[in-house]
Amino acid sequence: MADSALSENPIRALLIALGVALVCALLVSIAAVGLRPYYVANLEAERFSRLGAILDALGEETGPISISDVEARVVNLDTGGYNDVIDAATYNQRKAANDPSQSTPVPADRDLAGIKRRANHAVVYVVRNPDQTIEVVMLPVWGVGYQSALYGYLALAGNANQIVALRFYEHGETPGLGSRIQDPEWESLWANKEIFDESGRIAIGVRMRSGADREFQIDGISGATRTSMGVDSLVKFWLGDFGFGPFLERIRRGEA
Repeated sequence: MADSALSENPIRALLIALGVALVCALLVSIAAVGLRPYYVANLEAERFSRLGAILDALGEETGPISISDVEARVVNLDTGGYNDVIDAATYNQRKAANDPSQSTPVPADRDLAGIKRRANHAVVYVVRNPDQTIEVVMLPVWGVGYQSALYGYLALAGNANQIVALRFYEHGETPGLGSRIQDPEWESLWANKEIFDESGRIAIGVRMRSGADREFQIDGISGATRTSMGVDSLVKFWLGDFGFGPFLERIRRGEA
C-alpha cells in the first residue's frame, strides 16, 4: 500500500528521495572532514617513504639527513618561485599533470621526457645549511623509459650545478636489464657529476659509448639502451627551461 501511495503522489516520492540524498551527502561530507587528517598523514608517509632511498644516498655524501631536516616547498615551474598557497603536504603532481587547469602541454620539440603534459607546480625538498643557504635540493623527475614511466628524485648540491644522487623509486623496466637503473653500482656513477659546461649548456648525460667529456658522462646500461636513453632524456628535460631551469637559476642567484 505504501508503494501505491507513493506512485499516486509523485511530489511526496520526490521529496523523500531528495531527503535521503541530502542525508547521504551530509554523512559523506562529515566522513571526509573527519578522515582528512588521516589522508594527509598517509600521503606524507608515502612521500617520505619514497624519499627514503635518496636520503640514504645523500647521507653517504653529506652525512646523515633526518626527515625533520627536509623542507617541502611547492615551486611554480614557469617562474621558479615558491607558491605558498598550495599545500605541499596534499599536492599531487601526477594528478595535476592530467588536469588541463593545472598543467601545460609540452611542445613535441621540447618533450624530451615524453610526458606530453607538465604540471604547473612541483613539490621540491630542500635541506638548508645553518645560514639558511641551500645545501641540497631534491627534485621529482619522471619520464618514459623502454616499457614504462620512470619516477625518481634527482638531488643537486646547493650550487645547482652538481648532482649528488639520482634514485628511481618506481618503474616497470625489464628485470635484469632496464631495472638496473636501481643497481647501486650504476646509481653511484651519478654522484658529483657536473651538470652545465662553461657555456651554460646542459652537458650531463648518459652515453652508450665513452667520450672525452667524462666529467659529464654516465655510462649507459649494456643491453638496456632505450631505458638508458630514457633516463638521459628525462634528466635533461627536468634540468631545462621547461622543467626546473627557472628554479635552479633562482638558487644560483641566492633567491631560493
